[in-house]
Amino acid sequence: MFLLKFERRDIILIAGLILVMLGISPFLGIAYSAIISIGLFFGIKIFVAKKNQSIREDVGEGICMECGSKIIDKKCPNCDES
Repeated sequence: MFLLKFERRDIILIAGLILVMLGISPFLGIAYSAIISIGLFFGIKIFVAKKNQSIREDVGEGICMECGSKIIDKKCPNCDES
């Protein structure tokens, strides 16, 4: 399960989605625009959580400063062959 914890940058996301809600409310009504904005909020949060999880899996223990490859068992497979 993805953790959708609140972060400081979410304030900017909420402010932007409120502006989107106000922008589409004359065309759809306030209830539908609120539903769309809430859906966008959770959609963006889930997308960011999945992206962060994939980055964490790719990085693993870290990245070698010499060649940029993934560190496995605290050694770089390219630089620490000896």
